[in-house]
Amino acid sequence: MNPKRESGLKLLVALAALALPGAPMSVSSAWAFSLDDLNPFGPSKYEQKVDPQVPADHFYNEGLTKLEKGDYEGAAKKFGDMQKKYPFSQWARKALLMEVYANYRDGKATDATTAADRYLSLYPTTPEAAYATYLAGQALFENMPDIHRDQAGMAKAMRYFQTVVDKYPKSDYAADARYKLQVARDQLAAYELNVGRYYMKKENYAAAINRFREVLFKYQTTREAEEALERLTECYLAIGVTPEAQTAAAVLGANFPNSPFYQDAFDRLKGQGLAPKESQDSWISKIFRKVGMS
Repeated sequence: MNPKRESGLKLLVALAALALPGAPMSVSSAWAFSLDDLNPFGPSKYEQKVDPQVPADHFYNEGLTKLEKGDYEGAAKKFGDMQKKYPFSQWARKALLMEVYANYRDGKATDATTAADRYLSLYPTTPEAAYATYLAGQALFENMPDIHRDQAGMAKAMRYFQTVVDKYPKSDYAADARYKLQVARDQLAAYELNVGRYYMKKENYAAAINRFREVLFKYQTTREAEEALERLTECYLAIGVTPEAQTAAAVLGANFPNSPFYQDAFDRLKGQGLAPKESQDSWISKIFRKVGMS
């Protein structure tokens, strides 16, 4: 038999054996081979594996387990990964809310508010929307800086808490949000006062007055309003605007008659032969008439 024909016949027999499921093939056979033998570039370099489909609730429960163990960073990552893998499932919404919570517990205010904002943009009408809003405010609130540092975070926390009060007044979080709003206002007022006192020391009275003005315009119901009025008395006396100094002291006395700040303002006026006297045309008088305090 022609050698080429013999070789071709043997290859045909071997291929036929592969094509027939029941055909026996001896490993020791001289003609046994794998499909890689037909690959002109050699055997496959990488083994291909099929990644089994992991159910969504499995990912979610893994995140909960990490939360229980105090691994908040790992939990946030697990919930985030689950959303990427199942973006249109009911578990994605739950995972996003838990991502907010995990970041909050981890003290990562920026990550918590980012996740909360995403939740509110995707699911604004869900029953958990109030909770997501409250958590965002709480994450910022618990990272409250001292009054010598920038208060942008507290101002943002106030916006979240105000949303809870305005949009979800009957929710379980409304009462605490109202309380946190008052604390945040006190904090921001104290910051403005601190900056105003700094300008006073520098004898930059115009800048100081602007800061005390902010306290009365934005935070007039806080305890810092008393000191702001007394400081205004000082500043206006320093620049010779006595009617405003007298008005600040008069409004202070009318609203906080037992305040030590009123006594200080009264003494400063008395030292210059003046007394508290309210001018109805003063911006100070108008502010307090507007809120019904004076």
